[in-house]
Amino acid sequence: MGVRTLLTRVGLAALMVSLAVPGLSSDLREAGQVAAPTPAVPVPAVPVSAVPVSAVPVSAVPPGDRDVTAVLFEWRFDSVARACTQSLGPAGYGAVQVSPPQERIQGSQWWTSYQPVSYRIAGRLGDRAAFQDMVATCHAAGVRVVVDAVINHMAAGDGTGTGGSPYTKYDYPGTYSAADLDDCRTPVSDYRDRRDVQDCELVGLADLDTGEAYVRDRIAAYLDDLLSLGVDGFRIDAAKHMPATDLAAVKGRLTDPGVHWKQEVIQGAGEAVSPEEYQPTGDVQEFRYARDLKRVFQSERLSYLHNYGEGWGYLPSAGAAVFVDNHDTERGGDTLNYKDGADYTLANVFMLAWPYGAPDINSGYEWTDRDAGPPNDRTAAACWDGEASRPEAGGGWTCQHQWPEIASMVAFRNAVRGTPVTDWWDNGNNAIAFARGNKGFVAINHEPAPLTHTYEPPSRRAATATSRPPRR
Repeated sequence: MGVRTLLTRVGLAALMVSLAVPGLSSDLREAGQVAAPTPAVPVPAVPVSAVPVSAVPVSAVPPGDRDVTAVLFEWRFDSVARACTQSLGPAGYGAVQVSPPQERIQGSQWWTSYQPVSYRIAGRLGDRAAFQDMVATCHAAGVRVVVDAVINHMAAGDGTGTGGSPYTKYDYPGTYSAADLDDCRTPVSDYRDRRDVQDCELVGLADLDTGEAYVRDRIAAYLDDLLSLGVDGFRIDAAKHMPATDLAAVKGRLTDPGVHWKQEVIQGAGEAVSPEEYQPTGDVQEFRYARDLKRVFQSERLSYLHNYGEGWGYLPSAGAAVFVDNHDTERGGDTLNYKDGADYTLANVFMLAWPYGAPDINSGYEWTDRDAGPPNDRTAAACWDGEASRPEAGGGWTCQHQWPEIASMVAFRNAVRGTPVTDWWDNGNNAIAFARGNKGFVAINHEPAPLTHTYEPPSRRAATATSRPPRR
């Protein structure tokens, strides 16, 4: 039996997502209409955002097997804790990534989080008690906690940190002195020169000498402190600016040297440092994935995605961390971001449906000034607070992790985990469809008009689905 579906263009695009239900056929005749089940298998009509969630109980997949991480950029720890209980756990997210918790320089800009003054948990996101409570709450909701760790450098300038610690550039009392910093005191300028990239100062920040035993021990002590509070893993900021051997030495000093380890290493043509160098230590963020998705969704053809991932020369899937955007790239313009409407929403849908890498979902706040920090200096309530958190009401949190198209695809991904892509179909342009084994089916229409196609999969698959406009 074929499955005939009409994907209607609503706004900019339409999508159909289904889970397998034997003996059920689908005929979607217009946007918003749900497939009618055969009498033998009564299935209630439900919107696409509810299909995977209702089919896959939260407890069905152990948290360690869920590979989607919600990156709650610049969220306070108490807000993260509530999100774990009220949205991330129920939706099936495996982990939440929190912004750097250490003491940082004063200022409202987001990048102050990436200028450490000490390793005390004393930033603008909450204190040590709030952090520990957040970790425990997230664990109770089945969500692991990953920390964005800034260990390549210390702050520039001088002043008093958010926890009251005095500092000057190259002197951070109780943490580091000038002897612990690299000898190169000029900004990185030539990415073809390995020494320049790894020994000099990233945008003028004081570069730690990670080849020194004391520095390695001090970084390991900071990370171990976070592990003692229950943290499950780390995203290593600016990993490219530290030799891979130095990071391996730091990781080897930890009480849990096998901890999850995700490294920021940006691929650059002709550069001296490559992402492949860091694979033996842990996962590596695959920036080419995000950049190419923007190009495909905005100026090329979705049909090109039939072998996306290793077929495009990317890192091996098992060690790749992928994303549509992150806090840097959404502001830099080299990837899609929340302002890109259906391109952005459907790119996230595709990422979650496609079995390459471990996905990160960026969830931050609206911005016009690329340096601006979060609403109300990080103290605003987030998504669960109804009207108070809506952008038009001054809240400004974008909350992508809760968008129906994205949240439902997290559970879809959990349901089809371990299955291959089969039955790929495309129209040679911007309509694609594929199955995930015999467990699920995805169709995306990014054409300017409705499209009808009859799929003939080898097994009889179900489709309780609808076409609906993507968020924004």
